[in-house]
Amino acid sequence: MIGTCLPAGRFGIFVFVIFSFMPDKKYILSKEVAAKKLRRLALEIIESNPEEKELILAGIRGSGSVVAACIQKNISALSSVKTKLITLTLDKKQPKDVELSEKIDFNDKVIIVVDDVANSGKTMLYALKPFISFHPKKIQTLALVERSHKQFPIHADYRGLSVASTVQDHIFVEVNDTEVLGAYLQ
Repeated sequence: MIGTCLPAGRFGIFVFVIFSFMPDKKYILSKEVAAKKLRRLALEIIESNPEEKELILAGIRGSGSVVAACIQKNISALSSVKTKLITLTLDKKQPKDVELSEKIDFNDKVIIVVDDVANSGKTMLYALKPFISFHPKKIQTLALVERSHKQFPIHADYRGLSVASTVQDHIFVEVNDTEVLGAYLQ
């Protein structure tokens, strides 16, 4: 802690202000770096799907949907490939039922399941459930941050940042309605 004295007016009274430099959050991605990673991820998707006319981005509700919308915006700015954005809703702790924001035919389509953080792989595995009854051309996965503690056979095809952390650590991606504000470790 560092303190400083600031004059509080013409009577010579000083106010002692204490500044604390103990950060509450350990940021691993700033807003600017996240934006660069999202752009790079969009380029990777375009490069990996050169013959495709349309891509379906399935964002997992919450931060995953915002990440998917950012990817869609970047793909649109960088390519003429059409994108369709849908939202997957599921309980991340007990992912039994998965709901789609829109029911469409996924046969012969390229689907990219998008989440903010890939931890154990469980959420992404269950997010694949609605697509299994169809015959998609391919299903890919994208995570802005991927952790190294997989318990399920899911690894992100596209990842902005890979983090080796302890099992006790948690990674949070901060978003507003339209953009990623950063990611931090807690």
